[in-house]
Amino acid sequence: MGAAVGLLALLGLPAHAADVALSRLDCGGAPAPQSVAAFSDTYAYPELKLQLVYSCYLVRHGDRYLVWDTGQPADGSPRAPKVALVDQLRAAGIDPADIDFVGLSHYHNDHTGQLASLPGATLLIGRGDWDAVRPDTPPDGMPAADYARRRAPLAHWTSGEGTVQPLSQPQHDVFGDGSVVMVSLPGHTPGHHGLLVKLPGQGNVLLSGDVTHFHENYATDGIPNWNTDRADSLASLDRFRKMAEHLKATVVIQHDPRDVGKLPAFPEFAE
Repeated sequence: MGAAVGLLALLGLPAHAADVALSRLDCGGAPAPQSVAAFSDTYAYPELKLQLVYSCYLVRHGDRYLVWDTGQPADGSPRAPKVALVDQLRAAGIDPADIDFVGLSHYHNDHTGQLASLPGATLLIGRGDWDAVRPDTPPDGMPAADYARRRAPLAHWTSGEGTVQPLSQPQHDVFGDGSVVMVSLPGHTPGHHGLLVKLPGQGNVLLSGDVTHFHENYATDGIPNWNTDRADSLASLDRFRKMAEHLKATVVIQHDPRDVGKLPAFPEFAE
C-alpha cells in the first residue's frame, strides 16, 4: 500500500480522490434585458441586449464544501436573489458554518455581494485583487465612496478577523487532489481567477468568472471598457479557451443566461 501511494505521489496523482459534485445557485439577475455595448471596447455590440444573471456555485468534495462567488447582495434590490445564499444552503440541510472555502473570481460587488454571510470560511482570492482591497485608503483617482463599496463585503477578512489565502501561482489546488483548481486569469481585475472542476461522471467544467461575460464576447475577444489590463485580458482568454479545448471541458459563462442550464439548479448536483 505504501509503495502504491508513493508512486501516485510521484506521478502527481491523488492516493484517493473524493467524490466531487457541482451545483449552481441563483444569486440574482438583471430585471430586464440590458445593453451590453460597454462590454466591448471595440464597439462590437451596439444593439445587443441580454438579461444577465448572477450565479453562485457550490462544490461538494466528499464532506467538504467550496462556494464559488457570492453574487448580488440579498438586499431586496431589483438585482437581488429571491432567496439569500445561506438560506438556500440551510433549506438543503447544509449549515453555512460548514462551508470550508469561499473562492472569489474577483472583487467586483456582483461577485462578493453575500460574502459577509460566510465568515467562517477561508477566503481564496487572487493576490492582485487582495492587494487592491486591503489598504485603508483608495488608490489614486478612485472616489472614496466607490472604494468603500468595493471593500465592504471583505471587511471581515481585511480586518484580520477572517482567514484569507491570497493566491499568487498560475493555479491553486483547493483540496489537494487536483479535482478543484482555481486558475489565474488576470486582466478583468489584477487577481482575477476562473475555476476548474473535474467531475468523475460529467467530466471537466470551467467556470469563467468574468474572463468573458457572454457568448459573443467569448467568440470575438470582447474586452469590457473597465478591465484593468487589456493585454492580460486577451492572454487570459487565450489560456481559458485552450484549457477548455485540451480538457474537453464544459464552459460555463457565469453571466450568460444561455449557460444557466449547463449545470443543475441547487440542491441538485452534477457529478
